[in-house]
Amino acid sequence: MEKAPQSSLAPQSSLPEQSSLTEALDALWTRFRPEMEERVATLETAALAFEVSNLSEEQRKKAHAAAHKLAGVLGTFGQASGTELARELEMLYSRRVGSDPALAAQMAEIAAQLRAMVESRR
Repeated sequence: MEKAPQSSLAPQSSLPEQSSLTEALDALWTRFRPEMEERVATLETAALAFEVSNLSEEQRKKAHAAAHKLAGVLGTFGQASGTELARELEMLYSRRVGSDPALAAQMAEIAAQLRAMVESRR
């Protein structure tokens, strides 16, 4: 009886590939972490400005862009909850909203959660 040829996608080869992928993602995280921290800082600054009714249109646009970029990059690195949080801020900064203390607190809390997420991954 003849044995069937083994597939080139045999499970044995997945461990080294997984390790290489993990190492590549870790290297990319290290490379792009300063940009992610800068984007989180933009969100923190915008939340503070919103809280004191001093959010300029330029700050709002920068916060929207920062949230959008974070949503994409965090998903790439398997941080699905970070993507959801960033999308929530992206939505909030996509519209002009008057002063709202509850909304300001929510924006600040989401930015703090994103900060913790970025800082906790080494």
